[in-house]
Amino acid sequence: MRAVVQRVAEASVSVGGDQVGTITGGVVVLLGVATADTSAAAERLAGKVARLRIFENEDGRFDRSLLDVHGAALVVSQFTLMADTAKGNRPSFAGAADPREAEPLYEHFCDALGAEGVEVRRGVFGAHMRVALVNDGPVTIVLDV
Repeated sequence: MRAVVQRVAEASVSVGGDQVGTITGGVVVLLGVATADTSAAAERLAGKVARLRIFENEDGRFDRSLLDVHGAALVVSQFTLMADTAKGNRPSFAGAADPREAEPLYEHFCDALGAEGVEVRRGVFGAHMRVALVNDGPVTIVLDV
């Protein structure tokens, strides 16, 4: 499982012109699910995202987590994070989980993040989405579990 976590001032996701999720302050999580991923991995990753100290304290140091700042998370499924580009110019997505396996793990990650105490907004799994965000920093962290 791979997550790209971006600290944002605000973000939204739209499907077919309709806004389906929006947050003000927190993180956007682009989430890729691999073939061997498990619900335990989703829970570990959710805990890591909730506690990742990427928000500044009074001294400007990264010392606060999403939980500390009462930020929200906008979670967007993104199978392309599992791309293998080792050969040629066309990415292979063979390492990405089948959507029938990936969707329940995506949902489990979102639920686990919510259980950590984070307000969670979601994209629409498998849909063509438009994600709009205002990076704060910018701060972008890649997490693998």
